[in-house]
Amino acid sequence: MSHKHAHLMRSIFQDPPSGNIHWREIESLLTHLGAEIEPSHGARFKFTLNKVEAFLHHPHNSTTCSKTDIKALREALLHAGITLAGYEE
Repeated sequence: MSHKHAHLMRSIFQDPPSGNIHWREIESLLTHLGAEIEPSHGARFKFTLNKVEAFLHHPHNSTTCSKTDIKALREALLHAGITLAGYEE
């Protein structure tokens, strides 16, 4: 487990979610977790992790994701069986 990914996981699962998470960090984390990432319609991306499909919105005018997008990512990770406690073990 890399230090950067562990810090990012804590940022995703903290409440309220961080508003300073960059898209490239999320993409790196998802790849690290074994997700398949592919473009979808417009600025949306589909990722598949542990047979769970979810969609994320790539930010248009900045490199950071919105808090709403981070909440959606958190829910998708939980649905795929990825938790902060499980990741840190």
